[in-house]
Amino acid sequence: GLSGFAAIANYVPADFLAHFTVFILSCVIGYYVVWNVSHSLHTPLMSVTNAISGIIIVGALLQVGSGRVVVTILAIIATLIATINIVGGFAVTNRMLKMFRK
Repeated sequence: GLSGFAAIANYVPADFLAHFTVFILSCVIGYYVVWNVSHSLHTPLMSVTNAISGIIIVGALLQVGSGRVVVTILAIIATLIATINIVGGFAVTNRMLKMFRK
């Protein structure tokens, strides 16, 4: 772990390391938040996940107009994946809410 991080640190810019560290910490915190949340809070957690995916779509759509082909392709892929996540999130949330109506 640490030796791999040190090897990467020799070849990438300092900004990348800062962003990568935030990404890894976010992954760890997200893992513990999702797996330790009580069952009654799963529906609001799904709603927050859908909102985050909506923000990703807005950011990706802003990048579609970029003059660089690689950026445009990545933005289209991000839009597609976030859209699938939102639709799936709403489907799961709907199923969860139907369970409470019985």
